[in-house]
Amino acid sequence: MLLKVIILGDSGYVNNKFSNQYKATIGADFLTKEVKIDDRLFTLQIWDTAGQERFQSLGVAFYRGADCCVLVYDVNVTKSFEKLNNWREEFLIQASPSDPENFPFVLLGNKIDVDGGNSRTVSEKKAKAWCASKGNIPYFETSAKEGFNVEAAFECIARNAIKNEPEEDM
Repeated sequence: MLLKVIILGDSGYVNNKFSNQYKATIGADFLTKEVKIDDRLFTLQIWDTAGQERFQSLGVAFYRGADCCVLVYDVNVTKSFEKLNNWREEFLIQASPSDPENFPFVLLGNKIDVDGGNSRTVSEKKAKAWCASKGNIPYFETSAKEGFNVEAAFECIARNAIKNEPEEDM
């Protein structure tokens, strides 16, 4: 089963952080990742627009039909965290999901490996509080560079995307 996942976050934080297999397209990087859940194989079709504001007009095409939206910020850059509300709202406007209140989002705090964690400006507590305020969005702290927590994050992303699928499509 194919699940469409959109990754959003400020430029430079998302691109090439989760896979070496990205292929550049006009306005988005694209990759597929297979995830096994309950003995079923799911293919995540991952679209990363990576904050490319100059392609904002293409947003509707990229976002429409998404099964899950992953918001990514750099734990060492407060500004990237502060823009999460904008990214979330922009997604909901562009994708116009049928049930915006319950649309599945996942938040990833990336780059936890940088400087042994000494450069960190956004606490885990602050990120979890933000998630709680948005309907308990799942939260993962990751190091895409080190591969830390990336598999667990993608499994959660797939599980959340499945929730958005009608039973007959499963």
